[in-house]
Amino acid sequence: MTIASRVLTACVAALHLYIAWFEMFAWTSVGPDVFSSFDPALFPDTVELAANQGVYNAFLAAGLIWSLFITEATWRFRIALCFLSFVFIAGIAAAITVEFSSGIPQMATAGAALVALFLAEARGTAELND
Repeated sequence: MTIASRVLTACVAALHLYIAWFEMFAWTSVGPDVFSSFDPALFPDTVELAANQGVYNAFLAAGLIWSLFITEATWRFRIALCFLSFVFIAGIAAAITVEFSSGIPQMATAGAALVALFLAEARGTAELND
């Protein structure tokens, strides 16, 4: 992974840590700001549902962070590819099922990180820091 792909992967992980935090701990305070098109009365009744979603976002962040610490180049690439793909697909699902704008942060950051990851692999620089 190049420095660019590592930084972008770390940004995607940070985004998912933020999403996990607000879904698990600040759903009623931050959720209405993030999902402004939803009725604010919806949030108190969906705290448990959001917390469950937050756990999944925490798992995505954990996988992305893990990929940054893998020393073997092939496995580092594979794990980063796997978790970045999960995030990109989750962004597509959010754009389709929630509202288009809610999927953009996931699709854009994961997409940029995937491009950087593939460029690094194509250039043979995936072994940086090995």
